[in-house]
Amino acid sequence: MEPTLFMARVAEQGERFDDMFDFLKQFLQTKNHFTPDERNLLSVAFKNLVTPKRTTWRTIMAVEQSQKASQSTQNAIDGYKAVIEERLHNNCQSIVDVLRNSVISRVEKQLEKEKTHAAFEERAFFHKMVGDYFRYASEAISSQASKERLPKFKKGALESYKKAMEICKKGLKPYNSVVLGLALNFSVFYYEVMGDPAKACEIAKNQLEEALEQIDECSEENFQEAQSIIELLKENLNIWAEEVEFE
Repeated sequence: MEPTLFMARVAEQGERFDDMFDFLKQFLQTKNHFTPDERNLLSVAFKNLVTPKRTTWRTIMAVEQSQKASQSTQNAIDGYKAVIEERLHNNCQSIVDVLRNSVISRVEKQLEKEKTHAAFEERAFFHKMVGDYFRYASEAISSQASKERLPKFKKGALESYKKAMEICKKGLKPYNSVVLGLALNFSVFYYEVMGDPAKACEIAKNQLEEALEQIDECSEENFQEAQSIIELLKENLNIWAEEVEFE
């Protein structure tokens, strides 16, 4: 095992997620191809880096909405939210920069050499991941500084999700878990960030129909994961469709 990958796993066990991220940045410099296990490790590292800040921001919002605060207390709440937003945005941007500069450029070159299912999946996976972290940044916006950053985050998420969708259409089956996960996250982006439930429904509905038409071709090994994402798409579609009907 690569020393930096080994140390990343050690840092993970010690819940030192900043260190885990730093070790993985070094590891990424040496790779042109990533196995599913390595991609999963990256996902874990990146999520553990930003999840505490996303949770903190949501907690602050919940407290703010449940209590009527004095002006001085509200100022303190606003100040803390701004701090958390900046830290979250910086983390998300760091992840995006690593993916774009150290991963996607290499994966793109690999796909030029071999048009395999694995190459298409890997490429789509990382473009989707860039979209996800721009989306996470877009969800935590309250301060003026954050509002000024929002257009860049929205644009980055939209472009990355669209690029991932293009790749999926070219080389992956509609029931592939990466394809389904992309449709799930892209539709959530339209619903949560863009405020467009109709577009969210369109993405979820189209992907569901395409996947269900061919789901019998899905291997037993991959069926359970595909089915779990399909259920999430169905749940979201049912909720969002009601809103679209009332508009």
